[in-house]
Amino acid sequence: MKNSLREARRQRGLSQVQLAELTGVSRNTISSIETGQFNPTAKLALILCIALDKKFEELFYF
Repeated sequence: MKNSLREARRQRGLSQVQLAELTGVSRNTISSIETGQFNPTAKLALILCIALDKKFEELFYF
């Protein structure tokens, strides 16, 4: 699954560390999702959408 997490995070002016703190995961997890090495669970994807004020289809796509 591809994503635009990095772009959305930068638009909000957040660092990986800040987004990790907001969502309760590690900075490494955020980095792994951004680079496509890790696909988030449905729950984490929803948490990321809420934190970045984006719809699922705006952040994640196939």
